[in-house]
Amino acid sequence: MSTDERSAAPRRPRGPYVTGQARRQAIVDEALAVFSRTGFHGGSLREIAKRVGVTPAGLLHHFADKEELFAEVLRQRDEKVRAAAGDPAEHTLIEQAKRVVAHNRTSRGLTSLYAIISAEATDPDHPSHADFAARYRDRAAEAEQILRRGQVDGEVRDDVDPARAARLISAVMDGIQLQWLLDDSVDMVLLFDEFVARYLTPATAPIR
Repeated sequence: MSTDERSAAPRRPRGPYVTGQARRQAIVDEALAVFSRTGFHGGSLREIAKRVGVTPAGLLHHFADKEELFAEVLRQRDEKVRAAAGDPAEHTLIEQAKRVVAHNRTSRGLTSLYAIISAEATDPDHPSHADFAARYRDRAAEAEQILRRGQVDGEVRDDVDPARAARLISAVMDGIQLQWLLDDSVDMVLLFDEFVARYLTPATAPIR
């Protein structure tokens, strides 16, 4: 390779940058384990740092405070859930919900985190209170519109109120997940399929 070719080739990150990124991700991974067990308020930066093998000061080199670290844990959790749901252009709302339920069964830590934090966030002083309130509100509004289109296309029962059904989908998913966290013999996928078949899907429509 000539000098010009070497200078034109993209440079790969290496050295301290790669090490720093790996350390940052290790902190996020351990934070997930801690927050999913003890919640935000119970989660200690000192414990997370110890699990990673750094000092609390070393942890704060990567994240300004516990709130920033917690936000990154939630962001990565959301990315994984969106990936599990699939492309909205390729899957109906019901199919996406089923895919998320199946995914959550394979990721107990993330499912536990969401269950604990959503309960904690009912406290108006919790750092995620506004975020979780907006999550449920926005998710319901989006689901309502999708359900209305599903009724037009014959994929959703026409005697179902889309606004109520939108809220019920989240309620059923969260409730089933909580029962599974308490008793892993609970079949989340089977129960959610039952809800869809009995409540959302027209009797004449194929259940996918």
